Amino acid sequence: MAKQKTNYTCTECGGVQSKWAGQCPSCQQWNTLVETLVEEAGNRFSNKYQGLAQTAPVLNLADIKAEDIPRFGTDIEEFDRVLGGGLVPGGVVLIGGDPGIGKSTLLLQALSNLTKIKKVLYVSGEESGAQIALRAKRLAVDAKGLSLQAEIQLEKILNTLAEHKPQVVVIDSIQTMYSDALSSAPGSVAQVRECAAQLTRVAKTMNITMILVGHVTKEGALAGPRVLEHIVDTVLYFEGDTHSSFRLVRAIKNRFGAVNELGVFAMTERGLKGVSNPSALFLSQHDTQVPGSCVMVTQEGTRPLLVEIQALVDTSHAPNAKRLSVGLEQNRLAMLLAVLHRHAGVAAFDQDVFINAVGGVKITEPAADLAVLLAINSSMRNKPLPRGLVVFGEVGLAGEIRPAPRGQERLREAAKLGFSIAMIPKSNAPKQKIEGLQIIAVDRIDEALNKIRDVDGLVE
Repeated sequence: MAKQKTNYTCTECGGVQSKWAGQCPSCQQWNTLVETLVEEAGNRFSNKYQGLAQTAPVLNLADIKAEDIPRFGTDIEEFDRVLGGGLVPGGVVLIGGDPGIGKSTLLLQALSNLTKIKKVLYVSGEESGAQIALRAKRLAVDAKGLSLQAEIQLEKILNTLAEHKPQVVVIDSIQTMYSDALSSAPGSVAQVRECAAQLTRVAKTMNITMILVGHVTKEGALAGPRVLEHIVDTVLYFEGDTHSSFRLVRAIKNRFGAVNELGVFAMTERGLKGVSNPSALFLSQHDTQVPGSCVMVTQEGTRPLLVEIQALVDTSHAPNAKRLSVGLEQNRLAMLLAVLHRHAGVAAFDQDVFINAVGGVKITEPAADLAVLLAINSSMRNKPLPRGLVVFGEVGLAGEIRPAPRGQERLREAAKLGFSIAMIPKSNAPKQKIEGLQIIAVDRIDEALNKIRDVDGLVE
């Protein structure tokens, strides 16, 4: 028997190489080439599905009606928030996360709620029907109208969709599916790409809302080719420590809503429950003010969140001082320490610096810069910041403090939660006074440190 030919496909860009290399020649990414079988040329669509590949008519854009797409909710408020208000008919959602973090649990809860208004189908490639029934019993969900199919062959799933015509479908997971048109194993780059493309085409043609569950790699990225994220309409990521009871669902891409929306859940015996006041999760409860702690307001999509930034600065006993950041970008920490030394005269070259965002939240926006520097300065001086202080602002390389978007919303959220002092960029200063909130507007980092020392017990 002749040996089957193989080539190497890049999981990032999809480029094909005849030999393995450490770096992909097409996109210059390292360790992304995966061995795949060479498929024989042929028609990917069986005769039954030829109708799905008909040529679309050419239309004038001005003649196409721009209508608002009707949404339908899942009765899970935090999930609907991340989706941009609910699911969209014909939309394809990809949701990824670590094993055991709650993807299947959340989708089973959402489907059971949707059975009241929609015809739904749960396709499981990882668990048997008995396992899912056991989970439904444990969660105490209403599963009377929920249809289930334990299948991994794409063609059989397409037959089921054509026969039963469901309105909402969950595929759990896309990495377990395979097509008879390809000879490679399930989970390979070719199979994941082909199955995702076929299911997306069917979803658009039959106006089915489809939710795909995706595995993640050990680095936390979605497994399979990067084109998987480009094919779908919405990409959601589960975040949070599996040992903690709290889960975060973040929208990375959304063609029907805002990106970077955040949903906060608590894992209970009855499944995932939405958290109405997520800011309370990210604020530590201290009996007294402690050095190295600073509260900031971060903007996650349309939601302002109060997060506590903690810093620990200690004398280094090694030739190279340590720089460790959890929840914030590590390279930015090194840059901020250089700014603190150059423009505020506070040196930390012989100090180990550790930064942590409380609650496991990941902060990507630069508006956390000012909070990080104030927390570092507080830890170095071993003096707490004033009680009731909240800050935000981006710090530039020239030492200037730049404005953050949606400053008014951040201030109103802080005032609602009882904070009394806000140090913010001068450009974000409100025109009208916010009741119960003292505003300290600053232009530069040295000015911010000087004003902090003049407030509540920090005068030397």
